Amino acid sequence: MSSSLRIGFISTRFHGTDGVSLETAKWAQIFEEMGHTCYYFAGKLDTPEDRSYLFEEAFFDHPDVLDLQKHLFGVSYTRTREITSRIQLQKEFLKDHLYAFIEKFKLNLIIPQNIFAIPMHVPLGMALTEVIAETRVPTIAHHHDFVWERERFIKNAVPDYLEMAFPPPFAVNFEHVVINSTAQAELARRRGIPSTLIPNVLDFQTPPEPVDGHARDFREEFEIRPDEILVLQPTRVVTRKGIEHAIELVHQLQSPQRKVCLVVSHDAGDEGLEYYQLLKERAREAQIRMLFISERIAEDRHVDDYGRKSYTLWDFYPHADFVTYPSKYEGFGNAFLEAVYFRKPVLVNRYSIYTRDIEPLGFKVIAMDGIVTHSVVKSVGDILGNPDQSREWADHNYELCLKHFSYDVLRSKLRRRLAALFGE
Repeated sequence: MSSSLRIGFISTRFHGTDGVSLETAKWAQIFEEMGHTCYYFAGKLDTPEDRSYLFEEAFFDHPDVLDLQKHLFGVSYTRTREITSRIQLQKEFLKDHLYAFIEKFKLNLIIPQNIFAIPMHVPLGMALTEVIAETRVPTIAHHHDFVWERERFIKNAVPDYLEMAFPPPFAVNFEHVVINSTAQAELARRRGIPSTLIPNVLDFQTPPEPVDGHARDFREEFEIRPDEILVLQPTRVVTRKGIEHAIELVHQLQSPQRKVCLVVSHDAGDEGLEYYQLLKERAREAQIRMLFISERIAEDRHVDDYGRKSYTLWDFYPHADFVTYPSKYEGFGNAFLEAVYFRKPVLVNRYSIYTRDIEPLGFKVIAMDGIVTHSVVKSVGDILGNPDQSREWADHNYELCLKHFSYDVLRSKLRRRLAALFGE
């Protein structure tokens, strides 16, 4: 293997705090620490400019891409010749820029991030498949969630293209990486493709920094009293996050003697506006205090023109007394790792990936099976009232994450993937 590789990450976007962008940053950090250099291709970027190739038509929210995609999914099982021509035209356009990216930075390894998993941009997946077939550039494809895991892609007019590129069945100079064992099994069963499981990770070797001056007044900024229990829901507002369960938990937890505030960190976006309105109604009916604070959460700290602070996700975890994670489905579970990282007690709905890949490792959490029972509420109340037990659980869970979900684990697994492609 070359002592130093020039690695190109490729996706629709590397920007913000979505899961793909966050995991890409972790992989890039590990590769850079190994002595390699990382470069980025996407339609939306906040990566270093001198190592980035921005091509706006690669973004899944680009108007041309959105207009094409609406003809491909959820409408018909057939497509017109005109739609086929549009797909091919976009594909060829994208290929030109993918070739330019590889040549500009003299890449000897590329890492498609979810490009071959979920068909948010069909021409891009096809373009990259053809570029790899033509160049045989060594590739590690990192798959986060597959087409068959999303109902909205079931009815489609591109089964031939999905078979070709989502994911492509390459075996030579090509490594498939998945983030959970269910995806690994389904990829093998549906497509006959072997893969390596590399879970999402956090830097558990480096504990969180103490709360500093910028974040110290978090509660005051949102008028959360010192004696009020802060329950944090650290997710986007989409249906599969099960936030109605967090509302029910807080409703049953609160009493005249115990005030509870539910804080939701992220926004709804177009996908969850109706759900957002439903949650607000549920909270009103349950007579609980529920804060949506996404407008004050940013990638970087700053103060706006009105003197209002913006905080990062890391700024408000330390202020939480309890974390709710009642998701119905997750590809892995980054918010679970974050709760453990900040040593917070957590409620987990036993979604399938959790029960298969995380729960067997022995984490100490409060678990629910799709419903907030009286027993669940009592368990949450008990852990909130027992700081010693909470600390014991936190220490236990942190040690498990050091062993199974740390940067050391990722570093070891990435070294093996490079060895498989380039030799020791």
